[in-house]
Amino acid sequence: MTLILIIGLSLLAASVVLVLRSFALANADRRRTLDQVAAYGFNSSSAPAAEASVDVRTALEDLATATGERALARFDGLQSSEKGLRELLNSAGLYRTSVASFVGKRILAVSAGLSMLVLLAASGRLDARTFFGSAMLTVMGWYMPYVRVQRRARLRVEQIDREVPELVDLLVTTVEGGVGFAAGLQLASRSIEGPLGQELRLALREQSLGLTPEHALRNLSLRVDSPATRAFTQALAQGESLGVSIGTILRDLATDMRKRRRQSAEERAQKTPTKILFPLIALILPAMFIVTLGPVVMEALNFFASV
Repeated sequence: MTLILIIGLSLLAASVVLVLRSFALANADRRRTLDQVAAYGFNSSSAPAAEASVDVRTALEDLATATGERALARFDGLQSSEKGLRELLNSAGLYRTSVASFVGKRILAVSAGLSMLVLLAASGRLDARTFFGSAMLTVMGWYMPYVRVQRRARLRVEQIDREVPELVDLLVTTVEGGVGFAAGLQLASRSIEGPLGQELRLALREQSLGLTPEHALRNLSLRVDSPATRAFTQALAQGESLGVSIGTILRDLATDMRKRRRQSAEERAQKTPTKILFPLIALILPAMFIVTLGPVVMEALNFFASV
């Protein structure tokens, strides 16, 4: 009964969050539409009502940010890990999410789990099972956001690492066609979608704000810590410092990228038999034993039971 109560409370909380998120998205779409209308010079009578509506998502974001700022100011351990959290959020592409907001959301999730534990204790339904379940939810509220962001950062870096060879090939084509490297980088940022395109556009924006191309590419390698990105930025920086032709650098880099991709594919292919071994032993072989030996075992049991 208590387990069903915990599951029901979790589903109720998830439904409330989804409903609040739907209202927040509706308000955001309404404001975006009104801004587009206002850009054409029209005034909408529903604009004050839209501005007066309560944005629950913004309120929760402000609460999380305030909670995270207080926690960062009070605990030295969080302050020491602030730089690492910022790098992790940048690797995940969450540039608009502050470290204070991220820490505040984790604290609010832990507070929700502790509140459920207090409510169960106050209602007299707290036993070993409910205590263990509430404790697990509290621990998950602290660690799951970090694990989710870490997984998103890892998948994003892997995707960028796979797309860098296509970027190098595109730059080789544009540079050898007579287009400058900066113009070719702009063309590549427009044609490439996904995380790599976002990082290229961010690097170009940094250049427009006054950074040199070397510093912008170095910042890109710091945000995306992958072998292909490091090789790309280091080759361009060394070529710029040594005065080597950019076309020659990109051509050699494209050849090296193809070799690395081939080696990576061969490495994954060699790991496949080892990865298949565990599901084979845990899933396939037991099912085969049940199908092949099950009737024999049943016949043997029936035989010995009839004796």
